Amino acid sequence: MTEQNTARSRARRGPSLADVAGHAGVSTQTVSRVANGLTNVEPATRDRVLHSMQALGYRPNRAARALRSGHFRSIGVVMFTLSSYGNMRTLDAIAVSAARAGYSINLVPVEHPTQQDVSVAFSRLLEQAVDGIIIVIEAHIVDRADVELPPGLSVVVIDSTARADYPQVDTDQAQGARLATEHLLALGHETVWHISGPADSYSATRRAQSWRSVLEEAGRPVPEPMLGDWSTAAGYEHGKTIAAHPEITAVFAANDQMALGVLRALHENGRRVPEDISVVGFDDMAESDSFWPPLTTVHQEFEATGHRAVELLIAEIESRPEPAAATVLPTRLVVRASTGQAPTH
Repeated sequence: MTEQNTARSRARRGPSLADVAGHAGVSTQTVSRVANGLTNVEPATRDRVLHSMQALGYRPNRAARALRSGHFRSIGVVMFTLSSYGNMRTLDAIAVSAARAGYSINLVPVEHPTQQDVSVAFSRLLEQAVDGIIIVIEAHIVDRADVELPPGLSVVVIDSTARADYPQVDTDQAQGARLATEHLLALGHETVWHISGPADSYSATRRAQSWRSVLEEAGRPVPEPMLGDWSTAAGYEHGKTIAAHPEITAVFAANDQMALGVLRALHENGRRVPEDISVVGFDDMAESDSFWPPLTTVHQEFEATGHRAVELLIAEIESRPEPAAATVLPTRLVVRASTGQAPTH
């Protein structure tokens, strides 16, 4: 093979460990130590090797390193729906936390929260050789004991605290709904109407149960909840119904997007907020203070949730596991201008 052909072949396959060693004037073993982040290399030698890597465009073979170490430094994320505010904030926190720890993430969205679709997602991630999986599927399917999670693989579940066999991280959904409902009752409203999330959503169920419990404990009427799908459109449709009933003076929507739809419907139909009707949301999305009026809502710590999930998973991967208990993060009520004293008429 001619020298020119050899150069072309090397360019196609990329520079090798030996190429870097020759360029830096060190052994391949020294290059390997630097590539693997080992500390038993003199600083001046390390700098020379790193300079050669950069000059030649050398990239360490992560796959080969993974075969030797047993770790791919990759985290799989199985997530149902990327459209919700909470999921996107949580995913962002997972990605940032994983990167800080030196891990990459592989995301597999699940179109339908079914046993089959979840199993397919697991299979896809196993083919991509991940070290562990974070599951962000709020549906009750993950709570079921017959749902098989990947055996022998580290798993952390977000937004579902009904399983005891894996570490879980969640916001205190019940506390948040209680704060919202008690706030409206304290303002003198006879009862509170509720627009819930989807029936198969764990967080929606917990919020609805807590809302109902507060009303029952206070001896107040419990209206039939209105079923939503987390979207602004659902809130808008229910808001039009609410606007047609002047006896409704307080509404707790299970997320801020539905609350926004409610506000629009009330404005269009001449119901003043909060003079005629008070509205509370859940999430405290970044724009909620710019709604009109600014929205009273329950604040969730999405960043803390994602960070804690990554922390627990990496501890499992690196054989430093904590007990498989639930981490429940507190919520807080952010009071703004969308709630006020119940009308006296």
